[in-house]
Amino acid sequence: MTSENSQTGAGPDDSTAAESAGRPGGDLVREPDQEVAELVGRLAEPGEMDGAERRRLLGRLTRALSAGARKAKESGTGRGRWLADVFMSVAPRIPVRDLETLSSHHHGLTGEALADDLVRTAAKATMAVGAIGGALAAAEFAAPPLLLSAPAQLVAETLVVAAIEVKLIAELHEAYGVQVPGTGSQRAFAFAVAWSKQRGVDPMTPASVTIALGTAAKTALRNRLMRTLGRHLTTLGPFLTGAVAGGALNRTATRKLAETVRVDLRRHQALPPGTS
Repeated sequence: MTSENSQTGAGPDDSTAAESAGRPGGDLVREPDQEVAELVGRLAEPGEMDGAERRRLLGRLTRALSAGARKAKESGTGRGRWLADVFMSVAPRIPVRDLETLSSHHHGLTGEALADDLVRTAAKATMAVGAIGGALAAAEFAAPPLLLSAPAQLVAETLVVAAIEVKLIAELHEAYGVQVPGTGSQRAFAFAVAWSKQRGVDPMTPASVTIALGTAAKTALRNRLMRTLGRHLTTLGPFLTGAVAGGALNRTATRKLAETVRVDLRRHQALPPGTS
């Protein structure tokens, strides 16, 4: 997981591990995932993004994912496994800010106020992605010859929403002062697994990081990604119904996730003195 002015990112040795960890099939996803990781990272970055630029990046991501999906299909890899492998390669590259940078970017806020702002920002971002993804799907619905391309667009939306929410979980841990041990890649996978379980990482459980690459953890991640994709498939519909549904569903899901994670983090460790 990359960092912005932080001590939480992967080191030089982690990048090699990140490229191979959790990816049975190796070369199957390595090349397309380089572009996929870059695009997902850009779409998950904080701050405002022009709608046209977001739409352009989602279009590029859709094309990159389509190429990877074709290779996976040719090799006999199931869609769920392929999607999980792709996300495992993306997770270490999701940009995460440390507490000092977060506070600086959020007008000096700390503690609960900072967490509130992080949730608002993330919900706004997933809503924007859902609106664009739903609108693209709606356009395909209105053009039957192109309907088969709609799922690829929703896969792209699924990965970006997952990345934004994993980033939110990681940064909420920073806001609450709950430190997760391990290398950059280990922490990235721990946050990805926390997302799959819709919970915070328990720093009091030594095995919580080391089991992140286990079979059960990968299965949970695959299942969560497929459930998220299934939610996005419900936005398929004519005209602008997909855009409205996509945005609303994503915003609600992100807020619900944040509420659960924040309850966990308040229990794991009290806020540092002087926070709000």
